[in-house]
Amino acid sequence: MTAPTLPDPHPPVHRSWWKENQQRLAPWLFLAPGIFMFTVYVILPIFQSIGLSFYEWDGLGDKTWVGTANYAELMDDEAFYTSLKNNVIWLVLYMLAIPMGLFVALFLNQTVRGIRIYKSLFFFPFVISQVVVGLVFAWFYDPSYGLMNIALGWFGIEPIAVLANEDYVTYGIIAAGLWPQTAYCMILYLTGLNAVDPEQIEAARLDNAKGLKMLWYVILPQLRPATFIAIVVTVIGALRSFDLISIMTDGGPWGSSRVLAFYMYEQAFSEYGFRMGYGAAIAVVLFLIMMIYITGFLWKMYRDERGA
Repeated sequence: MTAPTLPDPHPPVHRSWWKENQQRLAPWLFLAPGIFMFTVYVILPIFQSIGLSFYEWDGLGDKTWVGTANYAELMDDEAFYTSLKNNVIWLVLYMLAIPMGLFVALFLNQTVRGIRIYKSLFFFPFVISQVVVGLVFAWFYDPSYGLMNIALGWFGIEPIAVLANEDYVTYGIIAAGLWPQTAYCMILYLTGLNAVDPEQIEAARLDNAKGLKMLWYVILPQLRPATFIAIVVTVIGALRSFDLISIMTDGGPWGSSRVLAFYMYEQAFSEYGFRMGYGAAIAVVLFLIMMIYITGFLWKMYRDERGA
């Protein structure tokens, strides 16, 4: 006769799959809506644009497969090279917003009388529309009653029609764009300066570090995250510049102020014939330039981090 089996005083607890993986899955559940929207409105349109660039399409009728004909046409398109050259100018000069924003932030990061008023004045360009910025600078450059030419007249200099001169127009629009972009970089650096370790500042002062040495060796290394965001956003803003050009010159005079984003719009949606495929090819080229630049910068940042 076998002895009866006694129940286990400590039976195994069978937890549900959700409770076992809750902490690991919870972040993905919160991220899921954002990932879904990003995929639908950013990732999928990128691949759709790439596919559309191999077709000839007016936006209404049937698509016609043309292969790489749109890209071949770009190679002989003088307007495309003008737009590309202007984008390079935008990219180089727009980077001035980063050091300008840094120095404004250093100036505003002080506890002096009236600093809140100064912060409001420098913050103002960031909150107004790019359309307003374009209109303000169009009036500023006006050769008849613009403030710039009135000031030049005080020194006996003839009025300069900035927006009507092929040699000056791109630089005039970039100057208008630098105003709000500098304010944006200033905000990023002000946020970064609030996170600077005061103990490191005090230790550097004890080592007799001040001025540029303090900035270069103590403050800037702690502002690296803010600098990274400022560079990425400024590069993207320079390469996708559109609204200021549309408001101030509409691509003129004689197409000399076009950039790739504006030329893409002209070819795809304006009276040029609704060439959706050709416009998509221009967009793909712009996207590749942007990705090459940002990927190179990310790789440099990664190597610097590993080296550190």
